[in-house]
Amino acid sequence: MYAILEDAARRSRDYLNRIGERPVGQPGAVGALRQLEEPLPENPSDPARTLALLDEVVSPATMAMAGPRFFGFVIGGSLPVALAANWLAGAWDQNAGLYNVTPGVAHLEAVALRWLIELLDLPQDSGGAFTTGATVANFTALAAARHDVLARAGWNVETDGLFGAPVITVVTGEEAHPTLLKSLGMLGLGRSRIVRVAVDGQGRMRVDALPQIEGPTIVCLQAGNVNTGAFDPFEVIIARAKAAGASVHVDGAFGL
Repeated sequence: MYAILEDAARRSRDYLNRIGERPVGQPGAVGALRQLEEPLPENPSDPARTLALLDEVVSPATMAMAGPRFFGFVIGGSLPVALAANWLAGAWDQNAGLYNVTPGVAHLEAVALRWLIELLDLPQDSGGAFTTGATVANFTALAAARHDVLARAGWNVETDGLFGAPVITVVTGEEAHPTLLKSLGMLGLGRSRIVRVAVDGQGRMRVDALPQIEGPTIVCLQAGNVNTGAFDPFEVIIARAKAAGASVHVDGAFGL
């Protein structure tokens, strides 16, 4: 085990040492990925050879996201301590779902969530959870909003489902992120039934175009349009939504 871990560390160091000079994209290396196309092995493979194959074939076909010249997406070069901690977490190999079973990593998550609450100046009794990314983050928050608006209408969606439930109106801006629309589809709220509000030149929802809010409603706002970084006019729209008894969902996008 130790030999292959040391080999992995060496290969990782070599990869990072070259990342500042190599091209950010490597389209020419894609052809070599065909070497990975083999039948399901009937017997175990040599671990050292498997690691070498990953490094020799896959490493050249990666995008240099951890390098100093990558400016796409919301990904930046990882700090050395973050990479090292990720290695350590991989060695721990924990299932962090239950505190009594894995108190160490569960406690780390609780501390990190408390720091986020302090950083964003949220109420101290706020709750939170880590997700795998934008789609699941939107999905879970919208599920909570769906529960909230239906509970206020006297309907328990977890018990009774959506069959026969009060109709929920979903309001979004014209430039809502695709992950939000995907989440609404998976939650049974539909993608085509959304009330889309016109936006300005920066992608912000126009207050003058906001429809009248009545009945179970979820208003979806953006904290950072992915093209411009602009925020929807939160203060005005949230005040209107709350006055009408609607639930407000914020897609953090580039804002959080």
